[in-house]
Parts: sequence; structure tokens; C-alpha cells
Amino acid sequence: MSTTRRRRSYEAGHKPKWLVVIDDTPECDRAVYFAARRAARVGAGVIMLRVIETHDRNQQWLGVADIMKAEAHEEANAVLDKYSTRANGIAGVTAERVVREGATADEILGLIEEDEDIAILVLAAGTDKDGRLKVISGSPTPPGWAGKVWAMQQGLDAAADTDYILFTDADIGYAQGTLARLVESAGDRALVSQMALLRCESAAERLLIPAFVYFFAQLYPFRRVSSSRDKAAAAAGGCMLVRREALIKAGGLHEIRGARIDDVALGTLLKRAGHDTWLGFTTDVTSRRPYDFTQVWNMVARSAYTQLSYSPALLAGTVIGLAWLYLLPPAATLAGLALLPNPAAIALAGLGAAAWTLMSITYLPMLRLNRLNPLRAPTLPLIAGLYVGMTISSARRHRRGQGGEWKGRYSNAAGGGQAQTRLRSP
Repeated sequence: MSTTRRRRSYEAGHKPKWLVVIDDTPECDRAVYFAARRAARVGAGVIMLRVIETHDRNQQWLGVADIMKAEAHEEANAVLDKYSTRANGIAGVTAERVVREGATADEILGLIEEDEDIAILVLAAGTDKDGRLKVISGSPTPPGWAGKVWAMQQGLDAAADTDYILFTDADIGYAQGTLARLVESAGDRALVSQMALLRCESAAERLLIPAFVYFFAQLYPFRRVSSSRDKAAAAAGGCMLVRREALIKAGGLHEIRGARIDDVALGTLLKRAGHDTWLGFTTDVTSRRPYDFTQVWNMVARSAYTQLSYSPALLAGTVIGLAWLYLLPPAATLAGLALLPNPAAIALAGLGAAAWTLMSITYLPMLRLNRLNPLRAPTLPLIAGLYVGMTISSARRHRRGQGGEWKGRYSNAAGGGQAQTRLRSP
């Protein structure tokens, strides 16, 4: 299924909408609950669609068209009344309502094509064994488990006995055919992971998101991660296709149950067990999650100190290293210019400018990928300074007992737990 109309839901003057398909399955209430809560959280709207199937009633329409059509629409509006009230009670959301006649799939695509603000499609899914999609209710997180890893374990337990398992996030979108190509490219690898193209539309996203991927690739070079001869290991949590047999032989998710950085831990687990992995980047896997400045800051601060193994020495080395690589060149340039015409100042300014230019050139591919102006490249030192601040903030939060904050919950490693189960990347 695909649409030809460009989505404009996150452009200025537009508001994203979550489309919920209202049907008669028991799981529909779960879909409404999910959409209402998530839409309210991100400032989106909700639109509810009820489709009146006509494929087996065409002859009846011709006979008693007016009566049957009126009854069908009355029933549809009654159902929409019920779920609109439900959404309003859950999250104070006032939903738009749409009733259409025809085949469900065609009407869903038709509405998406007509409304350019629809950003997310939410479908109810049955729990019967005959369906291809099954929604399960999660159980409380057991002691010693990180929330996301426990969710992954529950999904793994409920999945059919297949060769591959795809771990993904709710805000990740896939271009048509992407999953089939992932399976085809897997070969003998235990893990194939794609770094999603993150949303880069707001001012905060344009400033910080390209650098987030840039620094991730510096920390986990994709070629090294994908090489069977290199010990470097990582993955991108938004899209991880895992061979089930390899995961079981490596000890299963239980081995990384407390890992706060679950994707890196999973890649490390599989590679240490002797399996090949692959990490790449694509524009066919996209994240639709919007970020503001605070959300990006918290995203980095939540796990940066974890990645440094809660080590003050590694923290100091990281801060000094980032300052040396990214802050010293512009500082040398400006200091040299301020001291002109001193001959030593000329050399200082020249060396600083050369280093600044080189780092800017390395940033250009990331800007080009996100379709941003290349003149942004010289701002990399400023952005690096912000990431230094995020890293320091991560350590400070840990010392205050607020490390790993997520949705109001904290998961410090003090006292065991995370420290016992975390895998360090080689």
C-alpha cells in the first residue's frame, strides 16, 4: 500500500493526525486508547474512520437502498460516538469522525490520500492464531529487567516459530519492500540493523539530530561493526532484524535483561557469541518522532553516562577529547585573529582554520542526507559543545539518583541491577 500525496503534517500551519480505524474487534478499544494517549502526548489530533463494507450488499442496496444505507450510517455514527467519548475521557482528545462506504483497505488509503495531515495509522489487531498481526498486553517489568528489553522478550515469546524476529519502535516507518530486502540481505548474519533517518524539520531537530547520527557513527563506525574481523559491535534500536536461532544460542535476551542501551548490548551479545552482524544507514527506514531541544537533551543525557560505564575517568577523557577535537580549532582560529599581526598568531589562526575546515567537510554528508544547507557545517563545534553539556548532565543526573530517567521513572545502576547485566562494547 502506498500513497502519492506528500505528508505535510509537521509543516508550519499543519497539525499531525493519528488515524484510527474503528471496527468491531475487541482490540479496537486498545487501539483508541493507544492513539488518544500518544496523540495527546505529542500534541497531535485524532481522526476516527468507520468503513461500511458494501462488497456483499450491492444487490440489497439496489432494492432497499435508502433504508439500509440509513441504518448502516446510524450504526456507524453510534459506534463513533462511543469511541469518541472514550478518547475524550482518556486524554481530553476531541476526535474527527469519518464514515465511508466501500472496501476497508481502499477507504483507508483514500482518506490518507485526501488528508495530507494524517501522519500515523493505528489499526486494531486480533489475538487469534489465524491472523497475521497480533497485539499482546504487556505484564509488569520484573526486577532486574529494563523496560524495553522486557517488552522485546514478551514479543519474542508471543511470536511464531520463525527464522527472523524484527525488533522495531512504534514511531518507525518502512518503505514498501524494505523488510523483504532486509531478510534477503541477512544471509548468514545473526543481526541486520538499519539506522533510521530521524525527523529533521524543527529548528531543534535541524541543529541537533544530524550531529546525533554523526557522533553515533564516530563512536560505532559502521564498517567496523559490520566486519567479522573487528570486535566493534552495535545496532540501531529502531530496526533490528535478528536470527532467532542465533539469539537463542547466544543466551537470549535474558543475558542483556538490564541493559539500558539495548541495541548496543544486543549487537555485542551476538558478536561475542561468534556471529556476524551488519549495521547500515538508509532512507527507507524513517523515524516520525518529533523532538524539541529538551527532548534531544534528555535522550542523550539518559544514557550517555551509561555508555561511559559510569566511570569518572572515562567521562573526563570524553569531555577533554571532544573539546580537543571540536572546540580547540575555532578557539585557536579566533585567538589567532585577535592577536594579529603577530607572526605566531598567523600560524595559530591558520592551523585552527584548517582543522575547523576539515571537521566541517566531514559533516557535509550528514547535512546533505538531511537536505540541510551546507553552510551549517561550521556550526559543528557549537553543536559538539552542546553534546559535551549533555554528557556532563548525564553524569550529574546519575549522581543525584536520577540516571536513566524515562517517563518519570529512574533506573540507576547503584546496588547492582544494570551494572551486573550491562555489556560493554569492546
